[in-house]
Amino acid sequence: MSSTPAASADDIAKHGWTAVSVDGNAILNGKPYLHKPSPLLAKDIPFPSDDPIVAKVQEYAKEHLIEQTYNHSMRVYHWGYSILKDQFPDEFGRLSLSTWALTCLLHDIGTTDRNLRATLMSFEFYGGILALNLTKELGAPQAQAEAVAEAIIRHQDLGTVGKITFLGQVIQLATIYDNMGINPEIIDEVTKVDVNKAYPRKGWSGCFSKTIREENGLKPWAHTTHLGEEDFPEGVKGNKLMEPYDGWGL
Repeated sequence: MSSTPAASADDIAKHGWTAVSVDGNAILNGKPYLHKPSPLLAKDIPFPSDDPIVAKVQEYAKEHLIEQTYNHSMRVYHWGYSILKDQFPDEFGRLSLSTWALTCLLHDIGTTDRNLRATLMSFEFYGGILALNLTKELGAPQAQAEAVAEAIIRHQDLGTVGKITFLGQVIQLATIYDNMGINPEIIDEVTKVDVNKAYPRKGWSGCFSKTIREENGLKPWAHTTHLGEEDFPEGVKGNKLMEPYDGWGL
């Protein structure tokens, strides 16, 4: 396990800094999953709301995100918890759930109507900076605040070459599952249905597809374009895995 002058080896593991392949397929050894996922209900997945920084960030997210984006962020937390618990049990025992929660709550903060127009930067990069500043202001230690920021900045940095933090890889796996239905077997059917009930999509597929196109229109240089200027928004809009649940809550 690596360490740097800025963090101890324990902090590296606790906040998900361990370097792993950026290739999600390689992480899963080319399989649908490493271990058969277990059925989990939303009520049985703990959320670290007793952490005062998480509690304040959750209120911030509720205030600044539209309901569809907030619910998406909470689904991502639950998908990621399931992925961590079943696919990466060793890391699950070391990773801070507070760090995971902060990453999920803030990963799309750059997509708000105001934030899209407040900067020339791509939404993930600006969102990462906002998250870094907010978590540090609330008292998060450097290793945690920077881990959250790095994961947010790179959460759409999909590829096959190079490394990413473990935290960044998990946020990628959880978001592409929710947004595009990639790796459909990595979450148990019971979990998929129940989490969608707890945090209804309310037309999320069309909502996020529209946001992608909006950013690309405002910023034709946006990082999102590396996923395909048409392929990505169309893939989100046409998410077949989540289609049966996309109207829930409307």
